[in-house]
Amino acid sequence: MPTPSKHALHGYGGKGFDELVDAGGAARPGSEALFRHLASLTFGELVDRQRAAESDIAAHGITFTVYAEGANLDRAWPMDIVPRVFPAAEWAVIEAGLAQRLTALNRFLDDLYHDQEAIAAGIVPRELVESSPGWRPECRGVNPPHGVWAHICGSDLVRDADGEVYVLEDNLRVPSGVSYMLENRAVTKRVFSELFEKQSIVPVDRYPERLLEMLRSLCPDGDGQAVVLTPGIYNSAYFEHSFLARQMGVELVEGRDLYVDADDVCWVRTIEGPVRVDVIYRRVDDAFLDPEVFRPDSALGAPGLVRAWRAGTLALANAPGTGVADDKVVYTYVPDLVRFYLGEEPILGSVPTFRCEEPAQLKYVLANLEQLVVKPANEAGGKDLLIGHQADQATLQQYRDRLKANPRAWVAQRVIELSTSPTVCEAAVEPRCVDLRPFTLQAATTYVTAGGLTRVARRKGSYIVNSSQGGGSKDTWIVES
Repeated sequence: MPTPSKHALHGYGGKGFDELVDAGGAARPGSEALFRHLASLTFGELVDRQRAAESDIAAHGITFTVYAEGANLDRAWPMDIVPRVFPAAEWAVIEAGLAQRLTALNRFLDDLYHDQEAIAAGIVPRELVESSPGWRPECRGVNPPHGVWAHICGSDLVRDADGEVYVLEDNLRVPSGVSYMLENRAVTKRVFSELFEKQSIVPVDRYPERLLEMLRSLCPDGDGQAVVLTPGIYNSAYFEHSFLARQMGVELVEGRDLYVDADDVCWVRTIEGPVRVDVIYRRVDDAFLDPEVFRPDSALGAPGLVRAWRAGTLALANAPGTGVADDKVVYTYVPDLVRFYLGEEPILGSVPTFRCEEPAQLKYVLANLEQLVVKPANEAGGKDLLIGHQADQATLQQYRDRLKANPRAWVAQRVIELSTSPTVCEAAVEPRCVDLRPFTLQAATTYVTAGGLTRVARRKGSYIVNSSQGGGSKDTWIVES
């Protein structure tokens, strides 16, 4: 067992693809400076920096909310200080792939709510679209600015044991995590300030500015009053809602603060009187957005928002109805959608996925459950995820019953041996599985964050990286040569 006086990377290594070192233990391209710096520190010195970062996080009130035993509990944001590095040349390919993918998904969404050419051409089955919980027929015929429905996308990327990067899923409804990407960078710059002086690491702090530019570009004159709509302080992502509103210099509002008048114009109540709202960055799910159109018992949105959106007096980001495109069954068709709408081959691959609604594929999944990962088609945060080889027989049988009862609600994938990254653990720096959530903004133009939120499984052998399920996070560096 390493002692505090051993250097931080003493004995470090693991199977599969590691983000810092190759199979021979040498630093990967772009990671040389980080590797040398970690090797120059003792494990005890690295632990001291980890503790300093945790104190910094607590002092700045960086939290996330978990739901446990009927209570909402604020926890300090879990961050590991050892960053993950991508060389700029590799990231340029990923960036192009993300832009391509979101462009195709937005073309698909606009098509679904208008002519439905992809359905007519047999690219996507009609019954699949119309059975998706994210499908909103109330949105048919709406023409959002630039034909874009999903303005903010958080894509989940994974790297396999061979080093290939894949899109694991698309998050187009109300994707979260970007505030933690920004906070992770601020903390890491204080912890490893010397490394930022020695190499060129692409900054991420312009994201709020780019987000505000994108929101205002949805207004007819390219300018207008934007607000962030939050469900309130008990939402698990409330820290992010307030953080982004503050960084953009716009109002953070709840549904009760908004109203729509008889001319289909949206207003926010302020102590100085009503102020017109031109664009809403909404962090409220579709079902709760407008009780005139969706759930009539909702108090989280405001009556008339969809009416104003339809009239063109109000922009909504993301637009209602985008959830149909991040249905995990629809995900299986995205490569074909790229080819259909753009006439291009996908730059980034998708993870091969079994559609349980198809009888032959369901039969295979049921017979091979121990070798597969099973996911609900329309849940987030790792909820109801089954990793077959880690489950007992009773759990496997329970999932077989659930899949047979409602096969449309599930997909299955082969287990991907996720890449690992050095992580400060109790007795040593050890490899832990990671994924990555970059964020893409799209309106008249497209912008991809330089890196994103690297999420890390904090338990040895775990594939679960979601913070709500015990995972943590890391800063992500794009290093220019």
